[in-house]
Amino acid sequence: MKEQVIAAAPGDVVEGVCVSPDRGSRAGVLVLSGSSGRIEADRCRVLAGAGLTALTVRWFGAVGQPSDIREIPLETFTSAIDLLLDTGVSRIGVLGLSRGAEAALLTAVHDPRVAAVVALSPTSLTWGHVTHRSSWTWRGAPLPYVPYDETWSPVLAPDGRVAYRTLYERSRDRFRDAARSAAIPVERTAAEIVLVAGGADAMWPSLPFAHDLAARRPVTLLTHPAAGHRIPLPGEPPLPPSPHHLHGGTPTADTTLGAAAWPHITATLLGE
Repeated sequence: MKEQVIAAAPGDVVEGVCVSPDRGSRAGVLVLSGSSGRIEADRCRVLAGAGLTALTVRWFGAVGQPSDIREIPLETFTSAIDLLLDTGVSRIGVLGLSRGAEAALLTAVHDPRVAAVVALSPTSLTWGHVTHRSSWTWRGAPLPYVPYDETWSPVLAPDGRVAYRTLYERSRDRFRDAARSAAIPVERTAAEIVLVAGGADAMWPSLPFAHDLAARRPVTLLTHPAAGHRIPLPGEPPLPPSPHHLHGGTPTADTTLGAAAWPHITATLLGE
């Protein structure tokens, strides 16, 4: 396995890691974290072990980038696809978790080079930032978005963590017109789509979102009623619990769903 640190101009892809099989690959995948903003090097190593060239980039929080998920240019991801193509791959996939799944789906809508999307704990809607601005732009224009219901009050678990699912449900229901305008138009992409969603997701209603996406075009949907928001792929090291957020699910159910989804994920990304 070959691993390379990627750096480019500020405001573009400024930090990342690319992992490729020793024998090379014709298929590449851009790997996007969720709102943690992590560089997903471990996930890339697992995907490279399955025969993929995997690139992960930091898409906010670095020098020259927005400090959080506010008006992120989708060109950040299309530029990363340019880097993947420079490695010699001919098939492009994008795999993202949570807000990264949102970015993956939107990138496929706007970039016809994307042949496959794997959306872990997806959304069917484009969400805004708390400052009443869109999370995303394309060619300088902000995308339509759903704002947040400012009347929502979090309910703390005994350990102080918060489940945000009801915030997204209430915001979607309160701002129905905005939600219609902000629906991610997955019917506009020819990419194959795999959705992986747990029925016990406590961060947002990823399974209802997945059903919304599946109602608009053919997808492969993998689910487990007791799985939560963070779905590990086989071979990944376990993540520690968040000190602030409730993700829902159980470790057993999360691992079971990741294992069940894995052959569909690899086959779709590899184009098999």
